Amino acid sequence: MHRIYIHPLPVRIWHWLNAAGFVAMILTGMQMRYAGTIEVIGFRTAVRMHNWIGFALIANYCLWLGFYATSSRIRCYLPELNLRKFFFGSVRQMKYYCYGMFVGEPNPHQISITNKFNPMQATLYQLVMVVLVPVQFYTGVLLWDVQRFAAQVNFLGGIRVVDTVHVLIFIFFVAYVLVHPYLGTLGATRTGQYKAMISGYEEVPDERK
Repeated sequence: MHRIYIHPLPVRIWHWLNAAGFVAMILTGMQMRYAGTIEVIGFRTAVRMHNWIGFALIANYCLWLGFYATSSRIRCYLPELNLRKFFFGSVRQMKYYCYGMFVGEPNPHQISITNKFNPMQATLYQLVMVVLVPVQFYTGVLLWDVQRFAAQVNFLGGIRVVDTVHVLIFIFFVAYVLVHPYLGTLGATRTGQYKAMISGYEEVPDERK
């Protein structure tokens, strides 16, 4: 077993700020959606918190995007151009998750600085960071001031459509936040990925012969 520096300090700071922000957005969003049923904080307070945290997350996302766009680590998020290699890599990874890891087989993905995501992770993270997060931010800004952005809201089909898209992505992120802690235990050791998001160094098995 050896260690490699996978997560630089800016990425770790972004990760924990993003995690805390999304949990806060989920809680305040549920308070707003179920006002009258859930009364942890007042509705107006929940709305103000939701708005301010949302804008903070947008700024945080821009910093994340700027860091990756101006460094070689952007290759971690670039799509796999070899579709055949990507397909069979995904199949091997799925077989490992469904069977191999329960019987002690080695992980088929060999992590490195520029290849820290296996094919399945790369697909999910690209979907989340390139599509779902920007759409959630955009619909959130539209709902923040419907009158100011009335033309865009109407172009997209009205406030009901915009709100439905926002809520559906919200449901996805609730599921993601609940599943993510388990996925964090699937590294070389059960706590390895958690430690890596603190120290930056991830433990990886020595290269197989």
